[in-house]
Amino acid sequence: MSEFIIGLTGGIGSGKTTVSDMFAELGVDIIDADVVARQIVEPGSEALIAIKNYFGSEYINDQHQLNRSKLRTQVFNNPTDKQWLNKLLHPLIREKMLQQLKAALSPYCILVAPLLLENGLQKLVNRVLVIDIDEENQIKRTVLRDPSSAEEVKNIIASQMTRKTRLNFADDIIKNQNTTLSEVQQQVSILHQQYLASVSK
Repeated sequence: MSEFIIGLTGGIGSGKTTVSDMFAELGVDIIDADVVARQIVEPGSEALIAIKNYFGSEYINDQHQLNRSKLRTQVFNNPTDKQWLNKLLHPLIREKMLQQLKAALSPYCILVAPLLLENGLQKLVNRVLVIDIDEENQIKRTVLRDPSSAEEVKNIIASQMTRKTRLNFADDIIKNQNTTLSEVQQQVSILHQQYLASVSK
């Protein structure tokens, strides 16, 4: 098990995957809450069957997979449905993440979670690393990447912690606004050395 855990977070479209991929290239084990969330609703899983029974078969596509964008639109417009879904998925995600954290072998590992702070997962980590970006760029990047409208992205941003509050929780910050990939890589390299130094103390 890694002796040191970094919690990596940031709003939608902030570049969490880009940054975690850079750490992975440096040999750091990555536990990604979004990946875990997909694993627990794989075809045939108990969670997927429960979702189908609750929401209906139209939320499952022809490949027997969850239609994530349809479900996301549904729960953002219906607080009761969102509450039901969170109650089903959050304990399963947490349990699987803990298993993966225990199995991590690199000197330190990174837990990537968009809702790290909203869900109180910072209790599991030694340091919180926030990827910081302004709202305008968040919307621009997400619309290019996802089949979501700007309005939907704004609703997601509004449902997440504010940028200011998130930064108040940060032990470390990577600026990903008006920066090149090599500038982000440089920030990652500096933090990597700092984290390794913290582990060896």
